[in-house]
Amino acid sequence: QVQVMESGGGSVQAGGSLELSCATSGVIFRRCGMGWYRQAPEKEREMVSTIKSDGTTAYADSVKVRFTISRDVDMATIYLHMADLRVEDTAMYYCSADGVVPIEGYGNAYYCTGPYTWGQGTQVTVSS
Repeated sequence: QVQVMESGGGSVQAGGSLELSCATSGVIFRRCGMGWYRQAPEKEREMVSTIKSDGTTAYADSVKVRFTISRDVDMATIYLHMADLRVEDTAMYYCSADGVVPIEGYGNAYYCTGPYTWGQGTQVTVSS
């Protein structure tokens, strides 16, 4: 069973920085994408940043320039470096890995689903 394992997070004052990391299996990492999502109290979960297997990245408008997603291919790990943190960044941050679905009858062909496996979440709290 595929797992994702998050680490990092914590409490910081506004303007500070934190880094999250998330590891998963090499198979997922090489074939499909991973991402970071967050959920604040009484709000829906939202995408923060994603990275595809080819390295293509995407960011929510609210974190562009301030957050950077990166990866270590050898370690099958992604990172989220968060700078200039704001009170509104306070949330539970979740790592996700896309699902890898074999295409039956087509050898090793597969397709990637959206976020499929989720981590347990790590809390980020930014105080003013």
